[in-house]
Amino acid sequence: MFLRAILLSLLLPLAARLCAQPGSTKVLLHKDRVAAAFDTVDCVKNVLKLNPLLFFRGEIPLYYERALTSRLSLEAGIGVTLRNYMGMTVVGDDVDDFGAGIDILARPSFRIGARWYHTVDLEPQGWYTQLEFAHLTYAKDVRMKGPNGVFTDKELRDERIYNDFRLLGGYQMLGASNNWMFDLYGGIGYRARHVMIVHETRDLTTDNYTYEVVEKDDPVLALFLGVKVGLGF
Repeated sequence: MFLRAILLSLLLPLAARLCAQPGSTKVLLHKDRVAAAFDTVDCVKNVLKLNPLLFFRGEIPLYYERALTSRLSLEAGIGVTLRNYMGMTVVGDDVDDFGAGIDILARPSFRIGARWYHTVDLEPQGWYTQLEFAHLTYAKDVRMKGPNGVFTDKELRDERIYNDFRLLGGYQMLGASNNWMFDLYGGIGYRARHVMIVHETRDLTTDNYTYEVVEKDDPVLALFLGVKVGLGF
């Protein structure tokens, strides 16, 4: 009887190990469960956004974000540039003149970026870091003035072309009871500029106007801070 008890005590742990072979229930980490559920659970993976503050900078973009995994998403945007209401001397922007003789030209803008969320989630929300490329063009035609300030039929093109490489960080939050999104961001960027700036000079003695178009290419550091609102689906 004693020998049988010893054999039984040795066989019980062995039997437990055999029962715990592949095919039995496994304990998954939280991030593994989320990653496994990402492709099967019905949740927000797409977001359409607007950036209302950029209107004052003369740009109206529409963004689309698509979640690829529980941490990685792509964001693309397309829009149009119009009148710039807010100048920023740091990057060489000027407020567009509201006077006569200035014809603002609409130009397309676009951007694309990759976003990495710092926490694992079924939906694109939380703290994130984003790398982005953006292309912007601002253009206007400036009518030339003749003697005594009378406009002529001649025009000069004033144009600013910006190619940005941006490093952004922010926080995106999904509404608790609806699919509205709130995205607050900021960051820095390397801006490659090609500008053609029209300078107008008035001779007070003769009351004649002279014009000069200054063209230059240079890089500058750009700062970004803004907020996007959107709807997820």
